[in-house]
Amino acid sequence: MPSANTTPWQLEGTVLSLRKQGFQELVAVENKTVVTRPKKGEHLNKFDTVYEKYSIPVKYNFLPEDMKWVEYKPKRALKVLPRIFPEGLMLPDYFFGKNIVHLPTVKCHIYTDTTGAMKNAFGGLLNVKRHYTHSWIHATLVDLLSVQKEIHSGLFAVMDGTTAGNGPGPRTLEPVKTDYILASADQTAIDAVAAKLMGFDPLKIDYIRMAHEEGLGVGDPSEIEVVGEDLSGVNLGFHVGDNFASRVGDILWFGPLKGVQKLFFHTPLVYLFVMASDNYHDRIWWPLKGRRVFEKWRKESPWGRLWDTYGREP
Repeated sequence: MPSANTTPWQLEGTVLSLRKQGFQELVAVENKTVVTRPKKGEHLNKFDTVYEKYSIPVKYNFLPEDMKWVEYKPKRALKVLPRIFPEGLMLPDYFFGKNIVHLPTVKCHIYTDTTGAMKNAFGGLLNVKRHYTHSWIHATLVDLLSVQKEIHSGLFAVMDGTTAGNGPGPRTLEPVKTDYILASADQTAIDAVAAKLMGFDPLKIDYIRMAHEEGLGVGDPSEIEVVGEDLSGVNLGFHVGDNFASRVGDILWFGPLKGVQKLFFHTPLVYLFVMASDNYHDRIWWPLKGRRVFEKWRKESPWGRLWDTYGREP
């Protein structure tokens, strides 16, 4: 879906820029959740055409032959992860000591209002049980940023805002042509600027505010230097709204059934929700609305036409 995923030009531009700066050993790392199929997504989003063109190897954090999950003991006290995972915080060993470049997009999210660089680590550093954290998602993202600063030798993000996502993201979005690319070594600052662009007050979004207060980055737009186009007057007026998934999540993760969520999400019952998500997103929303929105974007947006220049048909 336009605005929902890393774009091929975002990926390609980042590869070219890194190599120009002398970073030749580039590796893509992908993850999966209980409701995604990464290798299919790699093809449908045309990442594979870029990987092949520039000989970029791909590793998957869920394949034992690519990396192993090892226990990590954080140096800094964390807010919620030790309580959610009392058996220990398990991280992919491949990430330790490496530079990381996140490739998020500018979009809304049903549980965090916005999602960007900080939430990108959610998929890389937590395994398929990451949905256990949803009731404490804002504090989880702050914990993960703290962990990233301990294990990575460098952190950077290139955020695609050529088409931004309005509405109940991260999947059922309305693509809006915005023509921006953001980049920063400060994960909190880039998320704050993206939030302000979309029309949100960054310091009213808990994960940005908490990261700012913890000194993990700058979340106050008045303290962030933006180099390039003047964005001070930009307000896209985005609104998150709700969809089927958010209404169910509000009840189970944040509402009256929060206290018994382990029954639903820590047992095989979770597969009923996986099936419901698949049916809603792939068999109802996509054929009835999503595909029509995608085809319109593909024909009418210059970014949609650029999409068509990247190799295979989805």
